[in-house]
Amino acid sequence: MKLLGWSTLGKATGLFTVLTVVFAAVLHYLENSDPVTFISMAEDMKTLEENFRQQNKSCFILGASGETGKLLIRELLERNIFSKITLIGRRQLTFEDKAYENLVQEVVDFEKLDESAAAFQGHDVAYCCMGTTKAKAGTEGFIRVDHDYVMKAAELTKAGGCSQFHLVSTKGADKNSGFLYLRVKGQVEEEIEALGFDRFSIYRPAVLLVDRQESRPGEWLAQKVLGGFSTLFPTAMTVPIQAVVKGMVSNTLLQPELKKEILENKAIYTLGNGAGK
Repeated sequence: MKLLGWSTLGKATGLFTVLTVVFAAVLHYLENSDPVTFISMAEDMKTLEENFRQQNKSCFILGASGETGKLLIRELLERNIFSKITLIGRRQLTFEDKAYENLVQEVVDFEKLDESAAAFQGHDVAYCCMGTTKAKAGTEGFIRVDHDYVMKAAELTKAGGCSQFHLVSTKGADKNSGFLYLRVKGQVEEEIEALGFDRFSIYRPAVLLVDRQESRPGEWLAQKVLGGFSTLFPTAMTVPIQAVVKGMVSNTLLQPELKKEILENKAIYTLGNGAGK
């Protein structure tokens, strides 16, 4: 029995080693299969910021109460590239820091968004970080928030004269996916593109490395499993949330070659970690 135990342990160890090697190989492939193909980032970001700042542009944020939205507000305030920042949401947000005192807040009812069409007028750039989960809101609630609310907001944004729409989507978004989350994200991407913004930027981050206030067990488990590999394979399946918001703001300063651009995880990570500075 003792010999059998050691034999079983040896087999288990060997299997674990093989699985670890295979998993590492997959991560290595993912790390190197997503080339950064968007425009050159050789320009100095400080110069780009100053040039953009002089254009006296305004923006609004949807989903400002979420983790991505909150960090995006902070990043925009620190870099000071917009003359006016508006938060559009279902409730008034409170901030203690005086840096936030000039923010404009528009409280809307997403079930009656047409009544708040004026909130979407007069902006140059729109950022949409809004979203929920099926676990939190149920299937119908998830579709209503991530599709219906987002699409209605995008329609009003276009009608209000805004030229740029920046959408936080997800890695693997595909309108034909068998997974509801990925399918809805893919559908929204396609439908917003059809609205014809002068510039439509889609950000597809992988698993976000973030300490959330709300409980998301699935995301927490993914972070724990993949977080340990993020040092060796930083863009394969994860991305720090700070890199996402920094990447979004940096990308806003750049001039894309096409009206629609999709930034996959590696491109987001590269921009968010100071490429071009």
